[in-house]
Amino acid sequence: MLAVDTNVLVRFLTGDDAQQAKRALALFRDAQVWIAKTVLLETEWVLRSLYGFESDRAAPALQALVGLENVHLEDARAVQRALGWFAAGLDLADALHLASLDRAEAFVTFDANFRKRAARVTGVPVRAL
Repeated sequence: MLAVDTNVLVRFLTGDDAQQAKRALALFRDAQVWIAKTVLLETEWVLRSLYGFESDRAAPALQALVGLENVHLEDARAVQRALGWFAAGLDLADALHLASLDRAEAFVTFDANFRKRAARVTGVPVRAL
């Protein structure tokens, strides 16, 4: 199994560099691929910030990527849940925060907008501090 960096995922998803995209496609065709949560998060940031992807374009692209048979995820259950919440309108970073809660009874934040979106989308207790 090979762990991949953000730039490999970006080449795979955008094809913006033909030579690198060809190698990334071959990797995803021929190998077992492991993706860290941080790499997935950074990939979403790059797609949004540098390539202008809105969440309605980024969410399905990332969901298709992690749905490939040979792709393995760090904390797969949390990542899948976070991607669903991302598709429903939550920031991916915030969604990963909430999906990664372990034994915590709630998530606390000063961000009122985050609390409202999280309540609407996740059902995870997010409280004001």
